[in-house]
Amino acid sequence: SLTVLQELEDGLKRADADPSVKAIIICGENGKFSAGADIQGFNSPKRKDGALGPIVSLIESSEKPVVAAIEGIALGGGLEVALGCHYRIAHVKARMGLPEVTIGLLPGAEGTQRLPRLIGVPAALDIITTGRHIPATEALKLGLVDEVVEQNTAEAAIRLANKV
Repeated sequence: SLTVLQELEDGLKRADADPSVKAIIICGENGKFSAGADIQGFNSPKRKDGALGPIVSLIESSEKPVVAAIEGIALGGGLEVALGCHYRIAHVKARMGLPEVTIGLLPGAEGTQRLPRLIGVPAALDIITTGRHIPATEALKLGLVDEVVEQNTAEAAIRLANKV
């Protein structure tokens, strides 16, 4: 939603500007990272800078390490947010994908560029064109995530951020 996008952008800018913040962790709540865009919002008027792409670019350009703590699902725009992060940790039961193609859309926040850079063109094309959800263990093998954990992903993300 536009509210979530605005809060994510504001939080990133605050964290980047605060010298006491050494790293940024992005996580969802209630056991889900993000199911992606609210497709109902596609028909609503957008604020001038309401697109997800610039926010993902803001994440990617942060000088502080940004770690995605993925639980549950990271689909569509949610996965694109995670792709903008410098590191990704996923819970063993997490699933990721770009399912937009199943409703006739292509990923719109540069996921079609970031995913192939991260995991290679053949694997990325499979994920982008089929819309399938891949489990965390496969994501680790592909190089989509840096670590798979069975415990709290936010705590694991903090440990990783402290290391880097």
